Amino acid sequence: QVQLVESGGGLVQPGGSLRLSCAASGISGSIYRMGWYRQAPGKQRELVAAITSGGSKNYADSVKGRFTISSDNAKNTVYLQMNSLKAEDTALYYCNVASAWYGIKGDYWGQGTQVTVSS
Repeated sequence: QVQLVESGGGLVQPGGSLRLSCAASGISGSIYRMGWYRQAPGKQRELVAAITSGGSKNYADSVKGRFTISSDNAKNTVYLQMNSLKAEDTALYYCNVASAWYGIKGDYWGQGTQVTVSS
């Protein structure tokens, strides 16, 4: 069965850093995109950053220059290095994996890891 195991969330002071990890297993076919989304209380889930299997990256404007997404394709793992964290980065962060297998697309989500930025 498919498992996305996230780690690295926590409480950090403004200006601090955190690194999120998400390891995917049990996925049939090829993973072509991995990403991170977040959802703050009372707000819609939004894309934070994504990376394709070819290495193309995109970021939300609000995190450009502060967050860096990377991946280890051999380990089916995606990382999110978050620097210069702000209070408005506080949210539940979800890992997302998109795959394809004989034309069938899969879309998988992690359980979420909480990031709280507060002094």
